[in-house]
Amino acid sequence: MYAIIKADGRQYKVSQGDIICFDKMSKEPKESVEFDQVLMINNDGKATVGTPLVSGAKVKGEVINEGRDKKVVIFKKRRRKDSKLKRGFRRSFTRVRITEIAN
Repeated sequence: MYAIIKADGRQYKVSQGDIICFDKMSKEPKESVEFDQVLMINNDGKATVGTPLVSGAKVKGEVINEGRDKKVVIFKKRRRKDSKLKRGFRRSFTRVRITEIAN
C-alpha cells in the first residue's frame, strides 16, 4: 500500500514505514504530523485517484529530527572573461517516519 501526497509544493510517494525528508517544519522530535492533501492511494492494486484530492484520506507520520543537508556548491564561470561566481547552499529539512495511511 502506498499513497502520493502533496507537501511543500512537491509530490511524494510514501508507504508505511518510509522515512522522508521534507522542508523544515519547526516541529519537535516525536511530534505527530498529518498530511491531508492525498492525491492517490494504491491498496493492493486497487487505486483510488482523487479529483484533485481523495476525500477523507490522511497520511500520518512522526517527526524523527531536524537537520541540514550537505552543502551544494554552485560555481559559474564564463570563459575568457575572468568572470566567476561561487555560491553555496544548505537545505534545512525535517525527517519524518510515515506511520499510517488512512482512507
